[in-house]
Amino acid sequence: MLKKVALVVLVLAALAFFATRTPEVPPGFVSLRESPTFQSAALLEKAWALPVAAKYPRPLLSQTNPTSCGPTSVANVLRSGGEPTTPSELAAHGPGCVNGFCFGGLTLDDLAEASQESSSVWKVTVVRPETVEALRDELRHANDPSVRLVANFHRGPLFGTGGGHHSPIGGFLEEEDLVFVLDVNESYGPWLVPTPRLFEAMNTVDSSSGSKRGLIIFRR
Repeated sequence: MLKKVALVVLVLAALAFFATRTPEVPPGFVSLRESPTFQSAALLEKAWALPVAAKYPRPLLSQTNPTSCGPTSVANVLRSGGEPTTPSELAAHGPGCVNGFCFGGLTLDDLAEASQESSSVWKVTVVRPETVEALRDELRHANDPSVRLVANFHRGPLFGTGGGHHSPIGGFLEEEDLVFVLDVNESYGPWLVPTPRLFEAMNTVDSSSGSKRGLIIFRR
């Protein structure tokens, strides 16, 4: 009974935490959902054919609570490289995580550390690109089968609602300058975003850590 009560408290606290992080929508804001490339069937088909995206098992694992996007993202990454794991197993390495719930969510650095502790295959590093071009330089590795990327971004600059979030990057359509985001929130599904728009969402401060958001890079 006590465990059930604790879980309910954690869920309610997490929901309250994320609710406070929805920004005001500026005048003239246009949601990424309104972009014709957001979930274009033709572009999604092209993106799924990229060498890294093709390695992700489908369907992707989806987060089961508002705080588990980080562990779920990394569980998908590890599965794509042949290391079967679950979000709960990965969350066990994160601070403040109980039974798959991570109070307040995991910061970029917390998630990177939990990822390294969970994998014997990948070397894990954190990068915080300072410019759009620096982000493009990192994204040019996104189609390398020996590399995986997880992005930490704020949904606000993209959708006008929501808070901090983690999701794997399935690849980079360089000709179109579009990033393929494998969103672990099932209600969104995979989508495509122009690099400058993703940079805007990543170039935000996580108040839990006081640091900018960025990328977790997995290399073999």
